[in-house]
Amino acid sequence: MENKLPTSDQNFVESLIPQKYPFVMVSGISEYSAEHLVSGFEIKNDNIFVNEGFFQASGLIEHQAQSVALHTGYQYYLLGKEAPTGYIGAIKTFEAEALPKTGDQLVSEVKIMNEMMGVTLVEVVTKINDKIIAKSEMKTVVK
Repeated sequence: MENKLPTSDQNFVESLIPQKYPFVMVSGISEYSAEHLVSGFEIKNDNIFVNEGFFQASGLIEHQAQSVALHTGYQYYLLGKEAPTGYIGAIKTFEAEALPKTGDQLVSEVKIMNEMMGVTLVEVVTKINDKIIAKSEMKTVVK
């Protein structure tokens, strides 16, 4: 398969994850390897997780989980396979230093720490303008 990175082609990005509008919280991939991915997302005012101009912590968690799904989806795309459905199995830690506001561009780096039998342990760091605003460690499960 062709390597399409970096990309902010919304249709392509959405084809790699199971979520559909209005529940899509990723809009681009700038880096990919077997152990990591860098995703992007611009927060718009009509986003379902925006309240009074701020993207809520639940939206940050969903963005981070979808970034992990994007990693899996792109991996399957490169193999010429359809991406599987996945779920958050557990959130070990989550810290939000600040809530982003509409117009902010999130950049999240996913690091695959361990993967075994469909369960992936990941660390995700989300930044705005190179400043860390949220960190998490979670387990995701592929159906």
